[in-house]
Amino acid sequence: MNDLAVSTTTADDSAVHYLNLEYWFRQAYELFFGAHVSAGGLAAWFSQVWGWVTAIGYLIALIAIGVITFVVIELYKLRDREKAMYGPLPEISDDDSAEHARWRHIESLMANPNPNDWRQAIIEADIYLGDILSREGYPGDTIGEKLKAIESSDLDTLNDAWEGHKVRNEIAHQGSAFQLSESLARRTIQRYENVFRELHGL
Repeated sequence: MNDLAVSTTTADDSAVHYLNLEYWFRQAYELFFGAHVSAGGLAAWFSQVWGWVTAIGYLIALIAIGVITFVVIELYKLRDREKAMYGPLPEISDDDSAEHARWRHIESLMANPNPNDWRQAIIEADIYLGDILSREGYPGDTIGEKLKAIESSDLDTLNDAWEGHKVRNEIAHQGSAFQLSESLARRTIQRYENVFRELHGL
C-alpha cells in the first residue's frame, strides 16, 4: 500500500517537473553554471537575460529604422533623377520649333566654307526678316517698304536690318559676281541675328 503511494507520488512529481517551465530554466542554469539555485535566483537570472534580449532587440529595431529611412530617402532621390532624365520634354510650340529650325539652317550654311552657301544664308536670313516684320504688323509689300515704316525709336537694331538688307540686294543683283568675303558674310549674319533677337525671333 505504501509502495503504491510512493510510486504514485514519484510519478506525480515527475509529471509536475515535466510541465514546470521554472524547473527547466533551473536545470538549464545548473547545466551551464553548475550550481544549485533557488526559484528566486532563477527568476533574477531570467530577468537579467530578458533585459539583455530586450536591449538587443531595441538596438536592432533602431538600426532597422535607420536603414529603412536611408533607403527611402535614396529611393526618392533616384526617382527625382529619373524624372529629370526621362521625364517629358518641355512643350515647344510649332511656331517656335519652325523658327529655330530656320535659324539653325542659316547657321549650318554659314558653317560651310563655300561662299555660295554664305550668299544663300544671307538670302534666307532676309526672307526670315520679312516674315518677322510681317508678323509684327509693319506694312509694305517689300522688306524695304516695311523697314521704312519702322521708326528708329521703335527698333534699336533698325540700322542692322538695313545693312543686312543692302548686302542681300547686292547678292540678288550681282549674283556670283559680288565678291562676298567671309568676314562680311559673318558680320551680315550677325546683324540679322541682332534684329531677330530684339524682335523675339530667336
